[in-house]
Amino acid sequence: MSLLNESKINYTVVEYVKNPLSLNDVLSLSKKLGLDPGEFVRKNEKDFKDNKLDLIIEDKNKMAESISKFPKIMERPILVKGDKAVIGRPPQNILKLVET
Repeated sequence: MSLLNESKINYTVVEYVKNPLSLNDVLSLSKKLGLDPGEFVRKNEKDFKDNKLDLIIEDKNKMAESISKFPKIMERPILVKGDKAVIGRPPQNILKLVET
């Protein structure tokens, strides 16, 4: 967020841990990222390990459901601009998106 603030770019924060994304929201985000849901999860997160989500990581719908159910497993931050999105690590990814 500091990078966005320094660049004077307006943004909206979505607190998806407090208000989890729906299945459709996750699938939409997946499309914007150009990644399957299993490709933008935190595999070392406790919820991921405790629920053995590695067993379903290749199943797009089941992983999208899991992200909705266990929002902490989703990579963060993610920046969305129109029909594109990037994972904000490294921070340079954010600049690439906002400069387009």
